[in-house]
Amino acid sequence: MTTYAALLRGINVGGSKKVPMADLRAVLESLGYDAVRTYLQSGQAVFTSEHGDEESLAAELTQAIGKRFGFGVDVIVRDHACLRAVADNCPFPAAELEARQLHATYFSAPVDGERFAEIDQAAFRPEEFRLGDRVLYLYAPNGLGRSKLAEYLAKPRLNKGVIATTRNWNTVVKLVELTEPTAG
Repeated sequence: MTTYAALLRGINVGGSKKVPMADLRAVLESLGYDAVRTYLQSGQAVFTSEHGDEESLAAELTQAIGKRFGFGVDVIVRDHACLRAVADNCPFPAAELEARQLHATYFSAPVDGERFAEIDQAAFRPEEFRLGDRVLYLYAPNGLGRSKLAEYLAKPRLNKGVIATTRNWNTVVKLVELTEPTAG
């Protein structure tokens, strides 16, 4: 049995794409997933499954959400090992920063650094980003809402062909904890 986190993109934001967490848990359970839990209202769910891989589980969940709620939602699924690697490989001093200053953007597939080569990072200082394995780490000292770099990184041409969804560092750490394999 593997523990996964599902990251739903763009739900319960600004009054659109409403997905009550109790309903999301019901959808996950209807798919045969076990130990289903949700975290916050912004689209994180944790579950266990004996079948599938990250991509097939994301596709299955995307289809089920569309059928249940009547609108499409992009979903990224990651197992505990991947979530742990994202936290462990952060190139910024996470322990020294406020959670609002550090974010991880999860990608549905690997992205080549060439995709972001045009960005003059010096022009955005003190904000910075670094690429990892299917993740982009963003340091935004004044928070995501005021970040010019985050706004630039969200441009569709930079994310073409991949699903991208961003979480603050508190959520990154919490998802590692929630997917931790239990003893026994």
